[in-house]
Amino acid sequence: MEAVVLVGGQGTRLQPLTLRTPKPMLPFAGVPFLTHQITRLHAAGVEHIVMATSYRAEVFHEYFGNGRDLGVRIDYVTEVEPMGTAGAIRNVAKRLESGPEDPVLIVNGDILSGHDIRAQLEVHRRRGAAVTLHLVEVEDARAFGCVPTDSHSRVTGFIEKSDKPVTNRINAGCYVFTRDVIDRIPADRPVSVERETFPELLEAGAIILGYVDTSYWLDVGTPAAFVKGSADVVTGVVETYALPGPVGEALILDGAVVHAGARISGGSVIEPRVKIDAGAQVTRSVIADGAHVAAGAVVEDSIVGRRAEIGPKARLYGVVVGEGAQVGAGNELANGIRIWTDATIPDASIRFTPLP
Repeated sequence: MEAVVLVGGQGTRLQPLTLRTPKPMLPFAGVPFLTHQITRLHAAGVEHIVMATSYRAEVFHEYFGNGRDLGVRIDYVTEVEPMGTAGAIRNVAKRLESGPEDPVLIVNGDILSGHDIRAQLEVHRRRGAAVTLHLVEVEDARAFGCVPTDSHSRVTGFIEKSDKPVTNRINAGCYVFTRDVIDRIPADRPVSVERETFPELLEAGAIILGYVDTSYWLDVGTPAAFVKGSADVVTGVVETYALPGPVGEALILDGAVVHAGARISGGSVIEPRVKIDAGAQVTRSVIADGAHVAAGAVVEDSIVGRRAEIGPKARLYGVVVGEGAQVGAGNELANGIRIWTDATIPDASIRFTPLP
């Protein structure tokens, strides 16, 4: 079994953290986010992975190499110009080894999911589908394109974002393609799966199935979602095969120095070479390698980048602090504020009370 993992995006919603690091390689529950995906794919029977890269492509190869350490073989194909989702899939076809009728998994590189991949594959094979999409149901589908299905789980259309969505089922970013469908996607030009590939398949009478699953699912493309997903992995809300420690209130990695008087909770991650001083409180947050949280500081629902400094009695609520940035003593930052890479916030210069 083989899979294509789409990791070419620039991760603009997670800037400044992604200025130097691709989104799938950001630290997430103790390892790069992509590690969690690869180990889940391996557990589902995937032996060969092709990564469709673009932005900072070299970072993936430098870290994962040939994939042997994770029990898989990894090849890399770099997209020079944006090709759209279907175009990116077609661009890696030359590295696939499956036969024309074999299923190939396609996975977006920013999705944290607990759904049963093997069950999705089984439905695809049993029904003789051209494509089988993992669908999830959301409370409010207005921010998403919708995917209606009939009583036999066959997809009937792909609807753009609307104030009045026809269904609350959305594309969850994990597909099964029959290999010959991939080979029929036009090469060497941008192609959208939802605007071109899937509608053309429907018009031709091909079977496109919706595999609906109610397991955990989260798009980790925003800071708030990234923090939530990491905490959910650490606390065991969603299973992973890559957590470098037991589930619990905190994951404190080897090499971190946490004062006995500090309080770490809510599924927070404290990476190596981090220093947390006396009286500091870290809740549902990620403190990246080499960062420092000084005495009496409060960090909640936030991401603190590598080598960043959080000064004494500073308070952060829902904040992103870029690599090497310095937040001076006594500042209070909240509600989505982002501190850019290597920026400096002078002592007690910002007081921004969090919303209730």
